[in-house]
Amino acid sequence: MLAFPVMACSQPQNKNKTMEQATFGAGCFWCVEAIFQMVDGVIKVESGYSGGKVNNPSYEAVCSGTTGHAEVCQITYDPTKVSYETLLEAFWGSHDPTTLNKQGNDSGTQYRSVIFYHNELQKRLAEEYKKKLDKSGAYSKPIVTEIAAYGSFFKAENYHQNYFNNNKNQPYCSFVIQPKVDKFKKVWKH
Repeated sequence: MLAFPVMACSQPQNKNKTMEQATFGAGCFWCVEAIFQMVDGVIKVESGYSGGKVNNPSYEAVCSGTTGHAEVCQITYDPTKVSYETLLEAFWGSHDPTTLNKQGNDSGTQYRSVIFYHNELQKRLAEEYKKKLDKSGAYSKPIVTEIAAYGSFFKAENYHQNYFNNNKNQPYCSFVIQPKVDKFKKVWKH
């Protein structure tokens, strides 16, 4: 496994650099957002919806399970500071990729484990990582993470953005997100 710095999102120092994007779903987007905001080289993390059949879905519509969307985070990153492979490592290590349409108490297709690849390189790297992880025996059950072509991203409502940092005393943050953040910091302390 790679070791990478855990730090707050930084702002790009050179606006002429080419930033790249990754889109991951790993259960509730509040949890995913909190994890990726700590990765050095990640410039921006936005919570939203991808993979569905409805344009501009609302949170309520996605939660109904009828739109086909997954709760995801769109991650903008500086590839000179963090690689896509490192982002994949953080993705795989921050949730259980063996549970179909479920993470913790959150269940439904909107909480599925999914990687929406933006190009063929991301697709190849995601598929290779999934195969190696499955063969490693790290999990007693098969990995069910979907790997699908990126189509569109719909930014979630403003109150979903930066949720953990803005609501640390909210019960879901205290009892669900904070333990994931603490575990991530411990495992990725380098």
